[in-house]
Amino acid sequence: MKNSKKFLAVVLSVVMVIVLGVLAGCSSNASTKTDKKESVSQSANKSSVEEIKKRGTVKIGIFGDKPPFGFVDANGKNQGYDVYIAKRFAKDLLGDESKVEFVLLEPASRVEYLQTNKVDIILANFTVTEERKQKVDFANPYMKVSLGIVSPTNAPITSVDQLKGKKLIVIKGTTAETYFTKNHPDVELLKFDQITQAFEALKDKRGVALSQDNTLLFAWARTNAGFTVGVPTLGSLDTIAPAVKKGNKELLDWINQELETLGKEKFIHKAYDATLKPVYGDSVNPEDIVVEGGKLK
Repeated sequence: MKNSKKFLAVVLSVVMVIVLGVLAGCSSNASTKTDKKESVSQSANKSSVEEIKKRGTVKIGIFGDKPPFGFVDANGKNQGYDVYIAKRFAKDLLGDESKVEFVLLEPASRVEYLQTNKVDIILANFTVTEERKQKVDFANPYMKVSLGIVSPTNAPITSVDQLKGKKLIVIKGTTAETYFTKNHPDVELLKFDQITQAFEALKDKRGVALSQDNTLLFAWARTNAGFTVGVPTLGSLDTIAPAVKKGNKELLDWINQELETLGKEKFIHKAYDATLKPVYGDSVNPEDIVVEGGKLK
């Protein structure tokens, strides 16, 4: 009888050890899951206003080869319309325009740079589209744009119909690539990663024309003799806006408030006068490009 009681006690002890082990494991798993959730939450907020202020710099993605919007000048300085606006963002966010860290990127890498926290904000002529809205959050616009087509003056392309069976140069990750792929599959697209490469291909006659934002083409044609914007507007009128990582509402709200505040002093018009007017001259009406206060009229 005593032996039976001892055996029963041993069995109960073993069972208790197993139960406690299982409970401890469950507790550990629950803790791990909680930690993961907190980690994901912290990652999602990595580009928040608080985090940027703690870091002391704001990382803004821009182009380095798209004058007059974003380019590197002969002295190695970032210049252009987008850069002008980016510096003001840095000044109002961190008290000093020099607190901006410019990150050069290509059109096709804009979404990735936000998703991987390489930048806090994209200010690189980012056209708002429904497809892109699924991947990033756009603030209110600061610019209007549509597509255009530039071609040699001695062999002008004045209609999309003239492109059938011919090579049209586009840049990967742009609305021009999307537009022609969807609406004109009979046009052969010659695609490049970099803006500079694309325009060099046009000069070398590797394609009969190049399609890109008309705001860029107007400027490029004025500084490159022998080329003309034969199709000044194509497709719908679109807007260009700053973009942040999907779900970063805090930074998004800050940008929208900033644009509204800047509108009271006509700052975006000042940016136009300082960076675009010297290139466009009187050939372009600023009201066809500028969006002030983040609101379309």
